Amino acid sequence: MSPPHRPVRPAGTTFRPLARCAAVLTASLALLVSLVGVAPAAPQDTDDADVGVTVNAQAALGTLSGTARGVNTAIWDSHMNDPEVVDLMKAADVGAMRYPGGSYADIYHWETHTAPGGYVAPGTGFDSFMATARAAGTQPILIANYGSGTPEEAAGWVRYANVTKGYDAKYWEIGNEIYGNGHYGSGWEHDDHEDKSPREYARQVRAYAAAMKAVDPTVKIGAVLTTPGEWPDGVVGTGDSGDWNHAVLPEVADVIDFVSVHWYAGGADTTAESAMARLAKLPGELREVRSQIDRAAGPKSPDITIALTEINTNTGGARLTARPNGLFAADAVMTALENGVFTVDWWNTHNGAGQITTVDGETDYGDMGMLSSGACTGEVCEPAPNTPFHPYYGMKMTSELGTAGDTMIAAESTAQDVSAHAVLRRDGRLSIMLVNKDPDTSRTVDLDYAGFTPSAAVPEVNRYARGDSDITEVTDGEATASQVTVPPYALLTVTLEPRAGTGPGASAAGTPGTPRFDSATATTARLSWAGAAAATRYLVQERDGAHTRVVGETTGTSVTLQNLPPGSTHTVNVLAADASGRLSAPSSPLTFTTSTPSDAACAVTYHRDTSWGNGFVATVNIRNLSDTPITGWTVDWDWPTDGQSVASGWNATFHQTGSHVRVTASDGAGPLAPEGGSTSSFGFVGANDGPNSDPTVFRLNGTVCSSG
Repeated sequence: MSPPHRPVRPAGTTFRPLARCAAVLTASLALLVSLVGVAPAAPQDTDDADVGVTVNAQAALGTLSGTARGVNTAIWDSHMNDPEVVDLMKAADVGAMRYPGGSYADIYHWETHTAPGGYVAPGTGFDSFMATARAAGTQPILIANYGSGTPEEAAGWVRYANVTKGYDAKYWEIGNEIYGNGHYGSGWEHDDHEDKSPREYARQVRAYAAAMKAVDPTVKIGAVLTTPGEWPDGVVGTGDSGDWNHAVLPEVADVIDFVSVHWYAGGADTTAESAMARLAKLPGELREVRSQIDRAAGPKSPDITIALTEINTNTGGARLTARPNGLFAADAVMTALENGVFTVDWWNTHNGAGQITTVDGETDYGDMGMLSSGACTGEVCEPAPNTPFHPYYGMKMTSELGTAGDTMIAAESTAQDVSAHAVLRRDGRLSIMLVNKDPDTSRTVDLDYAGFTPSAAVPEVNRYARGDSDITEVTDGEATASQVTVPPYALLTVTLEPRAGTGPGASAAGTPGTPRFDSATATTARLSWAGAAAATRYLVQERDGAHTRVVGETTGTSVTLQNLPPGSTHTVNVLAADASGRLSAPSSPLTFTTSTPSDAACAVTYHRDTSWGNGFVATVNIRNLSDTPITGWTVDWDWPTDGQSVASGWNATFHQTGSHVRVTASDGAGPLAPEGGSTSSFGFVGANDGPNSDPTVFRLNGTVCSSG
């Protein structure tokens, strides 16, 4: 019996995402340059370059974890524990393996190794899986059976794994895609609970967490969330207090350690090329997950991490094994890690042949696996089992970029079809991965740096392009620290040595701790962090893309940032300077949002009345809190994410330019009475292609209002 495919999402399901909202404050870049001791390196040999890439070694995006690269494994996969799998996972620096396989988790009983209604391949039991995971040096991510299991069954699994066997299995999800249990009209996930609502899932998560942590208090418990902008995000079921995430998170934030989300670029007809374009929306979706955690968990939010436990181009088995999906895999893994997740788990290790097509001159087997299962579709058969497909090499190339403990840093490309990712190594080297998505043309790339000065040594270059059977070291010496050429449809990683006496390795100061958000007003924010050894002062920098500006300086380990715009979002990190002014590596980043003024002369209430995934209805109420009436008014706001818009409205006139919306009082509208004596309301039908985040700032006739 051939391994079954992962269930296809319901018809009409779409996969969307975001834009960035960050206010950049003016400050002295000259101060930063004086402390670094060197100015950003100027690009050279630029005559024939058609792409520019800027890398900022002082703009940290986070630290790579040991579980950063992960794969899914499934009990219906007869090749799951082949010896070749261990060697291939180690070669790609895979650090996490998820078991027992997506939706199968909700029918799987670990003790009997059975999945009623499904197929279980021989030799795929838990101990066999753990033997493979341990031999490969990976951390298991285990899915406790929610659909047909109990908290007691899950606790027994923890006891067997960590007490009886000493496996030290740290990460445990409660169920798979439970929101697909039919509560919202589409059901592919098994769920025996009579109540299939998000509130029942939240109640059960608390019970599972209590039972499992009673056995082993060190385990990390994960709750299943929908991905903002993806079905059924925004859909509110009958009797529910909100959509899935807003109903679940407030009820479980005090007992969970991470959340699990999935991201597929589209349905069965999605190509890798279109998926790579849609990847631009993933950062916004992940930022909205973090925002939802922040709102629900408050001070505990930094302790709750995000796992992207399934990702692939599409959900239906078409155009999946060829070169473009290898480019997608590399780009997607790094994009997700740079935006706050601790593990990205590819679906799947082996999966099975699907629709047969030809892509880039090669047979695409429609297989969602990284490795061949040797299966056939009709008369067309895959290569020998465990032969790597292109997505495997895409993930493997990310290991050439960085490993556990290295710091991801900001990189920005001037071309949409050339992606750039960068990592500052613990030993001081800097690595850059370039993804050329153009199938026909080589791209010559100028490299520019801030906070890093490359040595004169020839860089180390690794390539995966047409004609390469594996990651290939390039030894022709044509690449320089300032310019490289990337072949069509190729991945290229460039690793540079720092000039002697420069970079964080030359500083006596250690790296500061990740800043924490202590408090904020409409115009200020107080931040604090763990101090660094040998630090004499600290710089707080705000990041906008690959550019940074100093916004605070202190000799202590806390700072209050002043003169911030009300309701504005900022991403900052901290660097330490030693006695000679040399800067450390940057801390991991913090993103925070200021409030709106509590003593404003106006108040606006924004309420989303209903939503259906890619559209919504909202009502806005405005009050004049000043001591004089207002005759004739305008209300302005900016949408936080791309893809949000006003489609039609009532009780006012609406105009949108880009992300900015202006609403004008209807002709004949009466005045707004002073001191909150009257309320004016208007409503509209909106659309969203991605996360549907609420606006943070409303202005009445140009004056910032309090929001509620």
